[in-house]
Amino acid sequence: MGKEYLIAGNWKMYKNAAESRAFVSDLAGTFTQVPGLAVAVFPPFTALAGLRSLDGKIKIGAQNMFYEEKGAFTGEISPLMLQELVDYVLIGHSERREIFKESDEDVNKKIRMALQFNLLPVLCVGETLQERETGKTRAKIERQLEKALHGVASRDSGKIIIAYEPIWAIGTGLNATPKQAQEVHHFIKGLWRELAPGQNLQILYGGSVKPENSLELLAQEDVAGVLVGGASLKIESFSAIIQNCVQLLKQ
Repeated sequence: MGKEYLIAGNWKMYKNAAESRAFVSDLAGTFTQVPGLAVAVFPPFTALAGLRSLDGKIKIGAQNMFYEEKGAFTGEISPLMLQELVDYVLIGHSERREIFKESDEDVNKKIRMALQFNLLPVLCVGETLQERETGKTRAKIERQLEKALHGVASRDSGKIIIAYEPIWAIGTGLNATPKQAQEVHHFIKGLWRELAPGQNLQILYGGSVKPENSLELLAQEDVAGVLVGGASLKIESFSAIIQNCVQLLKQ
């Protein structure tokens, strides 16, 4: 079986419910479903209910969730609430870690709860510019993965998707070169064989992904998709990235 790709768009704090519905409807008309391709969008919570089952070609994910099923947690969203609305949930995005101070332990609790409720976690890992420049990239990612998988059954770890997002490339216009991305993805693959023996792993690259760089990134051996930020907010750029993936699959 050939490589399977996930092209995912993280909309962050953009698009209201009506804008989200219009976008998904328009996006669905820009590409034909092909084997090996999955397309997903991660809109704000307020748009999720309106997007469920809007178009089967486009899967839906949540940008975050809390690690309790229910309770007195004002303002939080539980996996029980998300279960009927989404396929995926982003966990540990650097903006959650850096701005909202989520710890590795928080991330681990969210991973385990997502798996318990049959949500597919997209676990984000990545290093700062200072960490890259001081040679700490691998140590940082190894720590993030080890802590995220603590207490996760081996059979469940195969349901986790990893998104490698170098923090210095998110929203900056900078991106890891295809060679840099491949090196880190290859390292993660090797580490995964130790942490979750026998389990397959899909690794996405995220960080200033655009139509201009997406084809070469997706062509790397261990890059099995992209997590797109700003370029996923416009039909033209997001559909162009999807078309690049279709082109690869047809080769």
